[in-house]
Amino acid sequence: MKDVKITAVRKVEHKDLIDAYENPIEHACDVQVGDVFVSRGGEMPEGMCESAWGSVKEFVFELASGGGNFYDGWMKNPHSAMISCNDGFRPVSFYIETIE
Repeated sequence: MKDVKITAVRKVEHKDLIDAYENPIEHACDVQVGDVFVSRGGEMPEGMCESAWGSVKEFVFELASGGGNFYDGWMKNPHSAMISCNDGFRPVSFYIETIE
């Protein structure tokens, strides 16, 4: 299986939604733009948010298994994907790519 690099490329905070719907919490998300995680053998990388992993793991496993070309040519690099975590208040976009 191939290693897969997962890079946080954008983090958005929807302050209006947080103010309207979220209960105050002290700790929400530690991921910062530029953070890099490496999945070995399709496994969850150390230090990655479990919720974010839930959003990206199927794509990571497919890339680690040698697959790709999601949605018939969606990405310029067929061995990559752009996936956001499912946090509706502060979603993080991850660029996922195989490491040769």
